[in-house]
Amino acid sequence: MTENYSIAVLGGGSFGTVISNLAASNGHKVSLWVRDAEQALRINSEGSNSNYHPELQLSTNITATDSLDECMQGAKLVFVVTPSIIFENIIKRLKPLATKDMYFISCTKAIAANPTRTLSEIIEENIGSIIKGVGVLSGPNLAKEIADNKVAGTVIASKNQDLIELVSEAISSQAFKVYSSSDMKGVEYAGALKNIYAICCGLADAQEVGENALGLILTRSMAEMSDFAVHKGANPLTFLGLAGMGDLVATCTSKLSRNFSLGYFLGKGFSVEESKVKVGQVAEGLRTLSVIYQEIASLKIEMPLLESLYQIIYEEKKPTFLIENLIDHVNNVDVEFKLDYGNN
Repeated sequence: MTENYSIAVLGGGSFGTVISNLAASNGHKVSLWVRDAEQALRINSEGSNSNYHPELQLSTNITATDSLDECMQGAKLVFVVTPSIIFENIIKRLKPLATKDMYFISCTKAIAANPTRTLSEIIEENIGSIIKGVGVLSGPNLAKEIADNKVAGTVIASKNQDLIELVSEAISSQAFKVYSSSDMKGVEYAGALKNIYAICCGLADAQEVGENALGLILTRSMAEMSDFAVHKGANPLTFLGLAGMGDLVATCTSKLSRNFSLGYFLGKGFSVEESKVKVGQVAEGLRTLSVIYQEIASLKIEMPLLESLYQIIYEEKKPTFLIENLIDHVNNVDVEFKLDYGNN
């Protein structure tokens, strides 16, 4: 018989809501932290999160709260699903609440700046010596489809096997399959970087470039992502899996993706701010774009798609520049996978 235990989910957005419901539906007691007391009250009284998934009837095992202290009480697994802009601040606030019995899992697909770090590294820096283990959850996980109980898979990456097994048991279902990995860097960089390329694909799709061109962008995106991640110590083979190619394809081809949608509106001539308003939710790809753009000069690598997108958004290049620069770029080598990861 499977043990039921307490789980804290920090962040009541789209993905935080569906992760909460998966775990609660498996019999676990889930405390869902939201920043707004009124939102917590509505979730508890209505049994749904009307801000994100009004159609999803939530398990009665979920209790929403705006108190971090209440949310963390007795938790064994802590899923952090907050926007990246507040991620480090939240982790610092959790330091007095963290215990040696807790496992922390980062679910936010982003990279922090100044200095450049993965979000799991932020957890390690601040509370790694206190808690039992750290993991990363990432994959092609469009929250709307998970809420609709459509088949999906994800990857839990950690150096801690107990954490992997606990997370797999907690959120697996007949429609949601969990795979494992020990390559935390690869899984985390894949999840964050693909958001940039989803913006590229949305921007290109808005210009009706055709499916051949989108196939070109997807494969060049994979080359750029893996090249950058290998320079950071990731295993390039991770990018062939669910957290890499799987997430890239799903996010770069779906209008359910907020990053794809942001790019689409940019490609239709809307400003960045107008596009953000139209999307209505946080598109992490914009912040990650700025972070990675500042990094590539020091790494001495070229990322033509990423650089083109940066110039379109921040240097007023026209949306057509993305394809023009891709075609005109001097690189003509197709497959550039590097297998000497960890030696940089």
